[in-house]
Amino acid sequence: MGRLLSIGLLLLALTGCSEPPQKEIDQAQTAVDLARTAGADRYATEEYTAAASGLQKARTAVEQRDYRQALSYAIDARQRAQNAIRQAGDGKARAQRATEALLTAIVARTTQLETRLKTAEAARVPAKELRGARAALEDVRKDLQEARTEIGAGNYEKAGEQLASVRKKLDAALVNVEKIPQRPPRRR
Repeated sequence: MGRLLSIGLLLLALTGCSEPPQKEIDQAQTAVDLARTAGADRYATEEYTAAASGLQKARTAVEQRDYRQALSYAIDARQRAQNAIRQAGDGKARAQRATEALLTAIVARTTQLETRLKTAEAARVPAKELRGARAALEDVRKDLQEARTEIGAGNYEKAGEQLASVRKKLDAALVNVEKIPQRPPRRR
C-alpha cells in the first residue's frame, strides 16, 4: 500500500511538470518588456540584465525539457523584472534631480557671463575682444534650449551629456572675459 502511494505521488509530480510553464514564461516576458519601457535597461541595469538572462534560461530549459527548472527561471525572471521596474523609477528620479541641478548651476553661470559682458561693455572694452565670448554665449543659449528639450522628454542621460559640454564652453568663455583687461570708464 505504501509503495503504491509512493508511485502515485511520483506519477502526480511527473504529470505536474509534463508541460512547459508557458504561462509563467509569458508573464516573465511581459514583466521584462515593462521593465525596458520603464527605463530599467538604463537605470536598473543589473536587475534588468538578470531578468532578461533568467527569461532566456527559462526558454533554454524548456528546449531541454527541464520544465521544473524552466518554471523556476521564469518565476525568478518575473520577480527580477518587477524589482527592476521599481529601481528604474528611483534611478530615473535621481537622474532627473541631478540633471536639473546641473541645469540650474549652468543657468546661474550663464547669467554671470552676461553680467561680465555688460560690465566689460560699460568699461568700453572693444567689441572685437568680446566677440568670442558673445558667440560662446549664443551657443550656450542654443545648447541650453536643446538640453531643456531632452529633459522635457525624460532623456536625462543625453541632457546631462549636453549640459556637461555646455558647462565647458561656458567656463572657457568666463575665463576669456576675465582675461580681458578692464579699462576705467571715461569721465565726462
